[in-house]
Parts: sequence; C-alpha cells; structure tokens
Amino acid sequence: MIKLLYALIAVVIAIQFIRPDFTNPKVDETVTLQADTKVMNVLKPSCYDCHSNETKYPWYSHISPVSWMMEDHINDGRKALNFSEWANMDPAVKTKRLKRAIQLLDHGTMPKTSYLLMHKEADLSKDQKETLKQFFESEMKKLPNQPAYMYNDFR
Repeated sequence: MIKLLYALIAVVIAIQFIRPDFTNPKVDETVTLQADTKVMNVLKPSCYDCHSNETKYPWYSHISPVSWMMEDHINDGRKALNFSEWANMDPAVKTKRLKRAIQLLDHGTMPKTSYLLMHKEADLSKDQKETLKQFFESEMKKLPNQPAYMYNDFR
C-alpha cells in the first residue's frame, strides 16, 4: 500500500512538468470586436477567457491535469468564436456562430458550469443574457444575407 502511495505521489509530481503553452496570441486591435461599454462589460468577464486571445490565467492553470482541461476549453472556445479575430471571420461562419451563441445563452449552457465554479462574476443574469442576445442579433443584421440553410446549421 505504501508503494502504491509513493507511486501515486511520483506520478502527480511528474505530470506537473507536462504543461501546455499558455501564451496568448498577439491581439490586433484593428480586428477585435468593437462594441459599446454595456456589451463589453458583459463579454469581458463572462466570455473572453475562452473566446478571445486575452485569456487571464488564474493560479490553478499551472496545476496539471487542470491545465490540460483549461487548454482544451480555451482552444475549443477560440475555434468556435474568437472575439479577437472578429473582423477576420467569414460572414457565413460569423452568422452560424452568432446563432449558436444565442442558442447557448437561451439554454443556459454558456458560460460553462466548470468555468462558473471558479468565476462567479461570469454568471449571467437574465438582463445580461438579453444584452448579449440583442447585440448578437444586431451583429447578424450587419452581415450580408446568407443562404437559408445557414440559419439552421449550428455545427
């Protein structure tokens, strides 16, 4: 039993040396999302850690295997919707992502529960969700018309 405990401790220590690269990509202010203060005051604390190149890494991001989960969530979030690359997004893709964001807000699945456990300030009120939904809808209206199938495909 003692050998098993020592082995477990050795593994926990060893995995601390396997760390993801948590260097944020450079932010080009000319392509980042530009929105009014009310919208940004909701987006920054609730969405930007996973959906921008401006992630703020907390102390626990240096502890494996938590760091591996965070890397996965951040990479997936940036791939799905990256506010730091806003102006570079293809309009068809942007339309799909905005529709998906509204759907996730309606279902209460964003921000992720695992994120909310450590970031209580990111929990969105009904009014904040409505602010984001209205903003996302207004952004879609600015985009060129997309074929009808675009509006139902959330993949």
